[in-house]
Amino acid sequence: MKAIDIGKNVSKRRNDLSIDQRDLSAIAGVAVHTLSNIEAGRGNPTIETLDRILDALGLELHIQVKA
Repeated sequence: MKAIDIGKNVSKRRNDLSIDQRDLSAIAGVAVHTLSNIEAGRGNPTIETLDRILDALGLELHIQVKA
């Protein structure tokens, strides 16, 4: 999945839950700037950061390794 697709999915879920970026960043423990960059597809978050954001959104991170 590309960064822009991850960002779109995070943004959609956040909006579906009626949470603004400031509240999500506080819940997930990440900077608003970081969250904004991720949602815009400009961010390159660590797996830990992405996991914290997804957890705050009630989602899970699944990594698929291609052989």
